[in-house]
Amino acid sequence: MAKTCSIIIRAYNEAKDIGRLLKGIKQQNLEGIEIILVDSGSTDETVTIAENYDAKIVHITPEEFTFGRSLNYGVKAASGEFIVNVSAHCYPVYPDWLEQLLKPFKDNENLAVSYGKQRGGETNQYSEHQFFKQYFPDISQPNQGHPYSHNANAAIRKSLWEEHPYNEALTGLEDLAWSSWAMEQGYSIAYIAEAEIIHLHDEEPAQVHNRYRREAIAMKQTLPNSTFSLWNFLRLWLSSTYSDLLEAKRERALKENWWSILWFRFLQYLGTYQGYHYSGRIDSELHQSFYYPPGILSEKTPAPRGIEKIEYEK
Repeated sequence: MAKTCSIIIRAYNEAKDIGRLLKGIKQQNLEGIEIILVDSGSTDETVTIAENYDAKIVHITPEEFTFGRSLNYGVKAASGEFIVNVSAHCYPVYPDWLEQLLKPFKDNENLAVSYGKQRGGETNQYSEHQFFKQYFPDISQPNQGHPYSHNANAAIRKSLWEEHPYNEALTGLEDLAWSSWAMEQGYSIAYIAEAEIIHLHDEEPAQVHNRYRREAIAMKQTLPNSTFSLWNFLRLWLSSTYSDLLEAKRERALKENWWSILWFRFLQYLGTYQGYHYSGRIDSELHQSFYYPPGILSEKTPAPRGIEKIEYEK
């Protein structure tokens, strides 16, 4: 029997956080939810935890892994009319998260993608909180004029995926590539601020550099004529750092955050610059190096709970 939606969760050693996400899914006020875990070789209790929440398990080996391919494996196994992609280290804030995320599809038959707000937790770096505020504002845009979307918290029509699966060659940004295709075909994209999740990161400097480098390689794959010059690096690094420092001072949080602001913004744009100028092979070894570095998903700390939000087990 077809489900209302199928939730696709890509995971590798996410036992610390995935239970919070799965519990939040079970507390949603929407019926007909299918949970699919695409596991890429976890060695912890990730799969066992997911099975305890009745998730369907799909396996992909490290040798096969790419970001787009793992999603395609999950969507292929899904029975839902709508596909919801969510990161394993996210969790919903309110019990109507899915209802809000899927509501725009009822109002707009031409809608291809709906994506929701993201906010960080206690472990996210200060500059990433500023990134979330910039790219995920408090005001919804039911028909935005650009192709940006984000698969940490997004829904698509499965029927459109059947026409155009996710690009399996990209080192990231498969969501942007797909929503760009959808917009080129005349479909619309909605940003829904009410569909909020907490997106946890507890990244060391090397992990921040790694993430932005792989995304820049993907951007260059998607838009071969795009450029990111040394001037772009210097201008964006200095302007974003200055903006974050001013905001931290205004919030009286400068003392505890000034150093993380300096290194985060520097490595963000250094990684971007290096990714744009990468000239090596894009093969399975490169994909694995971005997803399986030692310790990349370890030692995560839960984010704080809020008033009148979903209650989670400690």
